[in-house]
Amino acid sequence: MTKKADMTEQETVLEVKDLRVSFKSIAGKVQAVRGVNFTLKKGETIAIVGESGSGKSVSIKTIMGILSRNAVIEEGSILYEGHDLTKITEKEYEEIRGKKIGLVFQDPLSSLNPLMKIGHQIAEVYTQNYKIPKAEAKKRALAIMADVGIPNPELRYNQYPFQFSGGMRQRIVIAIALANDPDILICDEPTTALDVTVQAKILQLIKKIKNERGISVIFITHDLGVVANIADRVYVMYAGKIVEQGTCEEVFLDAKHPYTWALLTSIPDMKSKESLLAIPGTPPNMIHPPKGDAFAARNRYAMKIDLKEEPPMFQVSSTHYAATWLLHPYAPPCEPPKELKQRVEEMKREAGLL
Repeated sequence: MTKKADMTEQETVLEVKDLRVSFKSIAGKVQAVRGVNFTLKKGETIAIVGESGSGKSVSIKTIMGILSRNAVIEEGSILYEGHDLTKITEKEYEEIRGKKIGLVFQDPLSSLNPLMKIGHQIAEVYTQNYKIPKAEAKKRALAIMADVGIPNPELRYNQYPFQFSGGMRQRIVIAIALANDPDILICDEPTTALDVTVQAKILQLIKKIKNERGISVIFITHDLGVVANIADRVYVMYAGKIVEQGTCEEVFLDAKHPYTWALLTSIPDMKSKESLLAIPGTPPNMIHPPKGDAFAARNRYAMKIDLKEEPPMFQVSSTHYAATWLLHPYAPPCEPPKELKQRVEEMKREAGLL
């Protein structure tokens, strides 16, 4: 597990403030992102974690300026290099998207041109964006293929996407994103379709690239388990809101929100004989978000106030916050599930903290 990092002195490269995004639909307005705040500092990795529909990918698409036409940015700002990205033109975005903020999608096969050799797809970044001669572009493409761990670059340069495994295709997509030498790399569920062994290799590759290049990384996932050894800080999202945030160690080893508990107890563990705990119920209808705490209907620890009032962010430490009424001074004592305690002890041993 990543050691607790002191990020207080580091430069903030991206700041999202009170972001609210909705989508127009026949049934009504879908409130996908409801007042999200987070920061990304130079050289750090943050993970945004939550179930499908929690708003994490919408937040990222808003940063990249690639929302669908029925999307509406209702409030908030996204600050990068002195600009609010919610207010710039498409022409201005063309100088940022890809060049300064790179994006790696979940499905590499749909991100690649099936009729174009992969070497040419990487080299195209240099010839199209920077007008570099083809010979030099090929040289740079071969170098970056080697950097991301694609064996025999000279041979594989002239192969097509279907000739690569899922893990290798993901490395190609990462190579294309890195060809622009971005300040920020956003990885949107980049390991979801990969088996566990390949998944671990891709995570190590992203960590290696971040350390070598000094870039900042935003990692989007529904699986808390995949970020244990890659993230410096973690933001947990539910129903369009961030419900818990803290350093990796704080969120993994001292989680406070029942939703985070549920995510942690659903992480597969090969050593445990216990069955995984499923989160009961389904996410709320975001056309009509529930009153109070959006997680209350699925929360076995919910109190009457959870059904009436939305909890504020309670401070646990200078870096750790959680939006749950369980942290109110007048709330009755509440012990996390025993399964969570067992899982935390296992993670402590794995991280060498015991």
